Amino acid sequence: MENKANQFINAADVALKDPDLQKAVAYGTRLGFNKRIAAMYEYGEEHGEALREQAAQIKGRALANLPNLLEEAEKNLLANGFKVLWAKDADEANELILEIAKKHESKLAVKSKSMATEEIGVNENLEAAGIEVLETDLGEFIVQLAEERPSHIVVPIVHKTKESIQKTLEEKTEMPSTENPVEMARFARAYMREKFLQADLGISGGNFVIAETGSIGLVMNEGNGRFVTSLPKVHIALVGIEKIVATLEEYATLTQVLPRSATGQTLTVYTNLINGPKRPHEEDGAEEIYLIFLDNGRSEIYQSNYADSLACIRCGACLNACPVYDVTGGHAYGWVYPGPIGSVITPLLKGLENAKMLPYACSLCGLCKDVCPVDIDLPHFLLDLRKDVVSTQKGNLFWDLGISGWSWVMRHPKLYRFAGKVAARVLSLLPLKKLPAPFNAWTDHHALPAFAEKSFTELWAEHQGEKNG
Repeated sequence: MENKANQFINAADVALKDPDLQKAVAYGTRLGFNKRIAAMYEYGEEHGEALREQAAQIKGRALANLPNLLEEAEKNLLANGFKVLWAKDADEANELILEIAKKHESKLAVKSKSMATEEIGVNENLEAAGIEVLETDLGEFIVQLAEERPSHIVVPIVHKTKESIQKTLEEKTEMPSTENPVEMARFARAYMREKFLQADLGISGGNFVIAETGSIGLVMNEGNGRFVTSLPKVHIALVGIEKIVATLEEYATLTQVLPRSATGQTLTVYTNLINGPKRPHEEDGAEEIYLIFLDNGRSEIYQSNYADSLACIRCGACLNACPVYDVTGGHAYGWVYPGPIGSVITPLLKGLENAKMLPYACSLCGLCKDVCPVDIDLPHFLLDLRKDVVSTQKGNLFWDLGISGWSWVMRHPKLYRFAGKVAARVLSLLPLKKLPAPFNAWTDHHALPAFAEKSFTELWAEHQGEKNG
């Protein structure tokens, strides 16, 4: 997927003027935010916070021991019959997937929802080779039909209204006209069922890989993932190297915090463990399973000060809490990962110079940290990335000079007081509602505040003088 993260401001401006997007995103995020609160704190705030702390410790231990856990996972996966491959970047991962598809003469691939496959552009790569690819998550299916991209990590069509979904289905699939969501879903289910029966390749991601047992953990609500991993003869799972969990017991904890944070459920409808291809005595299951561990920049993050960002379990809770995402939606962020987590990992994965706007797409309210099920300090990372933008001179030169000048004035009290008096005097003589360029970037959207006749320092000195008699 082409990276357009540096176009965030223009894209956000477009989103702010789209009433349908505003309505749909606001409804979806607030619903998700409230359902998370109800699920996480069902047994009280203390219990919910203890669960978050336990999940954070699990991911912290896994990251601290990541190289060893990856080796353990590979050994146990191979023992279970998986074919384990490693991809250093997107090109290598796509080459591996295409080689497997060609080896098995695949014509139709069915896919379950996967952010990793979105990250490397699996669909485009296979389609360019003449292999049909069908997204089977209902939201992803509609996005695919509309020739769009997911706008949310968990709810791909949070930006779309019921009316726009109806229009897409009627135009792209010849669905009989209906405004009933249940009938739309029933039609989509029947449409996909035929594809499932024809598919010769299934592609999925993986929510977790359990090193202790050599298993892939998948959570889903629609059941499509089970078809993807069980019906086709060949199954490919593309999983980021950071998705490792040490033990089955720790996996059990994470499968509780993930759905609570993502969809407000105690457990997803389907919570599956894949322990290898089907055995000789089994009737169902893929005959061959390939697990591809994807790096694609994760090792560099692991060796940086931002390593804790790899603890993310892709629940989307930070998106639902974010006031910026709430008004811009996900497409404004310009790449696969939107919201606060996207504002951190997109610059890290795509290069700071290619996403220098995203660390500023934040009000620093801190809600993303408050709702994160593994307690990632996203606001701290965003501040550090802003510092990196400035220190590496990858930001706006005028902005950097302005901030440097402001900082210098603030460090000199006499100059600060003089500048305040001059500004107050000038604005009293020339009452302005808008400032000239480039300062109009502020006054185009905010009222220009009037300077007080007396500064706080002066008022405080007077107050202290009166207080002391």
